[in-house]
Amino acid sequence: MSEHVSYDVHEGLAVIRLKRPNALNALTYQMIEAVRAHTKEAEADEAVTAIAITGEGRAFCAGIDLSLLEKDAGRGEVDRGGAKPDPNESPALFSNLLQVSKPVFGAVNGVAAGGGFVLAMMCDMRFVSEEASFTTVFSKRGLVAEHGMSWFVPRQIGISRALDLLWSSRKIGAEEALRLGLADRVVPADQLIEAVAAYTQELRENVSPRALAVIKEQVYAHLSQPYLPAAQECDRLMVEALRHPDALEGAKSFMERRPPRFAPWRGRDK
Repeated sequence: MSEHVSYDVHEGLAVIRLKRPNALNALTYQMIEAVRAHTKEAEADEAVTAIAITGEGRAFCAGIDLSLLEKDAGRGEVDRGGAKPDPNESPALFSNLLQVSKPVFGAVNGVAAGGGFVLAMMCDMRFVSEEASFTTVFSKRGLVAEHGMSWFVPRQIGISRALDLLWSSRKIGAEEALRLGLADRVVPADQLIEAVAAYTQELRENVSPRALAVIKEQVYAHLSQPYLPAAQECDRLMVEALRHPDALEGAKSFMERRPPRFAPWRGRDK
């Protein structure tokens, strides 16, 4: 774990906070591993409905610490601090968040740059402070669209807009991010975590945790599939859902006009 990453759970929301405010929450390898460990912890906790990732101070995350990038520059490889990459996992930074079977929200409180932009994009939704901003940075460092962003960003906002952001590395504010589709909600800075908590509470009170997990799995898997196999898998998964006790509970709670009591969720066996 890292002293620069904190973890707290309150009323179903696990908050992972980057805590290097004097360095704009620039990432060390220890911080990256701590975020991974805390998301696993949250996924296994039945009391956790969703996960929020945010930053302390005026930045969300300024990306990888520049001292680490200096070591990598010119060598043609990335020093991962001794960690060995999993050959079965995407090498993209924070791509493990896509495999977490609970909603992961980016609570973007300030600038999200470079690796911080990647972290925000790897979250399922982005709640954004009015004071937040985004920049890809890559081209200004002589780099390319890293960590799968050439795949993600066009799917999020379209090809020409993606090229604009990736080519220019220009900074965009919260309202433009909302118009483009990078942000899902824009809220006052002092209400950011509260907005994520309120959304989480709505899910907690009304939605099957298992359904959340399966829907997330479907959406990311089907991005790269043709329509027919995706539709066929949807049909198979619907049959499984109808056999699960949550389906009966969903119908009974509706008929009885009461809140549902769905089974808790702590991730699939892996």
